[in-house]
Amino acid sequence: MTKASYVILLCLMVRFFLRVFIMKRKKRIGPLQRLSAAIGAGLIAGVAGTAAITISQLIEMKITGRQPSTVPADAIEKTLDIKPADEGVKPRVAQQVHWAYGTAWGITRGLLAFSGLKSWAATLTHFSAVTGTALFAMPALDIVPPVNEQQPKSVLLSVLHHAVYAAAAGFVFDAITE
Repeated sequence: MTKASYVILLCLMVRFFLRVFIMKRKKRIGPLQRLSAAIGAGLIAGVAGTAAITISQLIEMKITGRQPSTVPADAIEKTLDIKPADEGVKPRVAQQVHWAYGTAWGITRGLLAFSGLKSWAATLTHFSAVTGTALFAMPALDIVPPVNEQQPKSVLLSVLHHAVYAAAAGFVFDAITE
């Protein structure tokens, strides 16, 4: 089985679990259980969204010849004031941070649904939050130049990749919970 097959199988199993034991019993469970279910589904959606943005970025890098980004590792270095023991591990650290960060953003998608925002409205809000953070928080950390100093192509690609993330995460979240 491919990795994609495992992800699909995991999503189907979680969807079954949520439908049978949690989502169909809304009258019998409290808000804490619904919140937990929304966060759990959000984490799974975050993994799916991260897989989608990773594939999107790999395709783009193949087409443009761009090297993998170390921005996630740079952000961790800057915010936690730590340095890797060896610069050779920086790409691996960047990938680990990329996956953890993308998965964690799935929680936001779950909280949006828990608060009552559903389907495309939640996905667009999620997209706005993720993209806004990418475009404005990283420059605030002095890791990348401000948006107005970046090449338009670079900004457009970032927006496109984050749209892929949000659409995939939203699709998976909705598939699991509806």
